[in-house]
Amino acid sequence: MKDVTQSQLLTGGVLAEKDGTVFPTNAYALLTGQLKFQPVIQCAVFKGTDRAYFVDRREFGGPIQEQMDAAFQYVLEKINRGMRIQGLYRQDLYELPVDSVREMIANSVAHRSYLEPGNIQVALFDDRLEVTSPGMLLNGVTLEKMIRGQSKIRNRAIANAFAYMKIMEKWGSGIPRMMRECREYALPDPELIDFDGDFRVNMYRRNGDTLRDNGFAIQTTQSTTQTTQTHEMVFSEADKQILFLLHEQPTLTQKELAMELGWTVDRIKYYLNKMKKKGIIKRVGSSHNGHWEFLIEETMWQN
Repeated sequence: MKDVTQSQLLTGGVLAEKDGTVFPTNAYALLTGQLKFQPVIQCAVFKGTDRAYFVDRREFGGPIQEQMDAAFQYVLEKINRGMRIQGLYRQDLYELPVDSVREMIANSVAHRSYLEPGNIQVALFDDRLEVTSPGMLLNGVTLEKMIRGQSKIRNRAIANAFAYMKIMEKWGSGIPRMMRECREYALPDPELIDFDGDFRVNMYRRNGDTLRDNGFAIQTTQSTTQTTQTHEMVFSEADKQILFLLHEQPTLTQKELAMELGWTVDRIKYYLNKMKKKGIIKRVGSSHNGHWEFLIEETMWQN
């Protein structure tokens, strides 16, 4: 909040003016850490794929932009890191795309509902990074629209401040960019979940204990570096749940799948479209009277 004029704060909605009197808004209190009940970001590392066993946990308070940066650094400390020698230089490589990790956390801070009493939770499991923020999606916003880059701003003043600080931009391109970067890392697409008054994003880690250079095979010579992306198919747990049901009941419709899994139809559509584009399944016949066919061997997704 340094080096910002009063005029800029008024324009961005961080300050307000009435009858010639300038006064701070809730956004100002959040950005300066002065809100009476300032929310925090809770971070933790868990053993396995559920919340049964803590390995480590931290809680970050203060101004929300500082919380965001502290949570981001916490994740970088806890995930795997390797290196690549490129010519004479060493390049550090993390197992997850760091720009997308930062985007996940920044979005959770900027777009959460500050009317809800809960805190943002950043949880690292053996198989995924999970960021959960209080507040359901706004009216008119769906998971499919978010994936296409359409969004609504819940906290305009905070979004303006974050854009000014170059923490994030306001064009709704964060989710599509996150999807693209995960594909470049040969990772599954991030999972977006709208449930029980909260919104969650899961970014899946690679299987196995080795970093494998972020999912790329690197060949380095003295003068050139050649990068070839691996084409190994990686299935998230959500992918497998859908594929298992379709294998057992290939005539299930999107609505029936949603009822079986307790998901929204939008979420089902997202996964089905993703797997159709990847050539994993296809729909034969109409949406009501047709059936699903598998285009890959069962062993590829059942392991």
